[in-house]
Amino acid sequence: MHLEYLTLGVYFVLLIVIGMAFTRFNRNLSDYVRGGAKGTWWMVGTSMLMAGISAFTFTGNGSAVFAAGPSALIIYVANVTGFIIGGLFLGRWLRQSRGYTSADLIRMRFGVGAEQTMVITGAILNPLSAAVQLWALAVFVSAAFGFPLTTMIVLIGVITVAYSTSGGMWGVMATDVVQGVILYGMTVMMAILCVVEVGGVGGFITQFQAMQAEGSFAFVKPAGAFPQDKYTLLWIAMVFVIQIVSQINLTAGNKYLAAKDGREASRASWFCMSLMAIGAVVWFIPPMVARFLYADQVMATNLDDPATTAYAVAAMNVLPNGLLGVMIAAMFSATMSSMDFGMNTTTGVIVNNLWLPLRRWRGKADLSDKAQLLLCRSITLALGAIIITMAILLSRQTRFVLFDAFLVIGSVITVPLTLPLVAGIFVKRMPGWHYFVMVLGGLIPSVWSLIDEKMSGEVWSVQDRSLAVLIGAVVALLIAQIFRAKRSAADRDREASFWERVHTPIDFAKEVGTGLDGAQARITGNLVLLTGALILGFLLVPNGLAERLTILGLAFFAMGCGAALRWGPGRHVEPEE
Repeated sequence: MHLEYLTLGVYFVLLIVIGMAFTRFNRNLSDYVRGGAKGTWWMVGTSMLMAGISAFTFTGNGSAVFAAGPSALIIYVANVTGFIIGGLFLGRWLRQSRGYTSADLIRMRFGVGAEQTMVITGAILNPLSAAVQLWALAVFVSAAFGFPLTTMIVLIGVITVAYSTSGGMWGVMATDVVQGVILYGMTVMMAILCVVEVGGVGGFITQFQAMQAEGSFAFVKPAGAFPQDKYTLLWIAMVFVIQIVSQINLTAGNKYLAAKDGREASRASWFCMSLMAIGAVVWFIPPMVARFLYADQVMATNLDDPATTAYAVAAMNVLPNGLLGVMIAAMFSATMSSMDFGMNTTTGVIVNNLWLPLRRWRGKADLSDKAQLLLCRSITLALGAIIITMAILLSRQTRFVLFDAFLVIGSVITVPLTLPLVAGIFVKRMPGWHYFVMVLGGLIPSVWSLIDEKMSGEVWSVQDRSLAVLIGAVVALLIAQIFRAKRSAADRDREASFWERVHTPIDFAKEVGTGLDGAQARITGNLVLLTGALILGFLLVPNGLAERLTILGLAFFAMGCGAALRWGPGRHVEPEE
């Protein structure tokens, strides 16, 4: 176990070094919150992937796969669908908005009122989402190490805040690349080892079919098979809606605004889609194998929801000596990348769309670039403290298990606020006041569901609440469309300006200036090569030949990725500053 501690210690130092390495890239607000809009497709795409997954993928979602088989994979079907849409047109449109933050896009589309609503709600909901992810990671690490949940939450949170504050979006994206290589290599290796453990592909299929025959692993479950009719057809449909809504709305601009131009944003989305599709398969093989082989061990875990440890239990049973620490580092990477991305984008919105406009409204001069960077770092530190506190409070409540907590937040709050931001993309003529009509239409059934729960004592299911919210928002939009002609000249001008803007390609040389392709590839390539070299050190740990070959394969995968970045053709696409 001491080796695992050493591994995590080295990993933490590496993350802080990455943040410091990219500190010099931050010269102004644009650099800090969107990487100066100079991100290459591979860096932006990997960062999108890492922002889209977390330890929750392996704990909360892993517990659902352990219990119900492939039903929970609908979440990743929705993710892949969203990135396909991003690759086809949405990524290009959102980048070509030329905004600094997603709140800029909402102001361009719906006006200042909608922008400020998003700023306020985002400042509350984004830290809450990050806190759920931090809670999930602490559950995983606590199961593997036996550390108290609160201790792990504080430790993980402090490390993430440290490198996010120093590196800004550049640090976030660079750590995402390094962490993405570790996570992808480790999880693919885990899937292969688990399949071997269960008797190869044939053995896995035999076990899977046996679980299907008894009904546990049927994709669609009958009503009553699980509490609150989870995994039924309606549940699957509404979870798909919740997840796809989160992928294809105006706030998704956060994912694309760091890209160099529209073409680069589209390529980033296609790249992320490919990684997500492969990941959706390999990430959930271990929880299934844990159900086949280690069910008693999982259920003996001393947690309220022991199934959340399914992935951790599988890892402890199949990994070569020494690599458990690397797997835990991979879980750290998944959550840290979601947390740091959330903190950075929230910081950008608070500074760019609330603090600076308030200063101008009060007649004060704009802050210098140096003062803006200092403000960004101060707010990032404050958000980190808030997220850590919220995660500790979530870990101590008992009403929701981890998987359900994520879906409840989405169905009660996120979906009503986000549906208008989806409609704003696909409904061309939609005046600014339609935003508030749709929000109200979605919130009324959402609030009523909570009131009804208090009055009747019966808890609404995620699918029933989400369906009511969806119907309410759509009906509100249809009614509002009847009065679409009653819009101001300012509304029409803003609408026309928005669509013209998102359809106008970016001239990178004129609008952004000099690129940093070479510096991105060189620095991240060196860091990934270093990571691969460090993994080679595990060959010194006592293991059999097969285990040593596994370690060697993981190290070569990381070093191969680093070499491709360091010496690949992309490093000379743009001259460096």
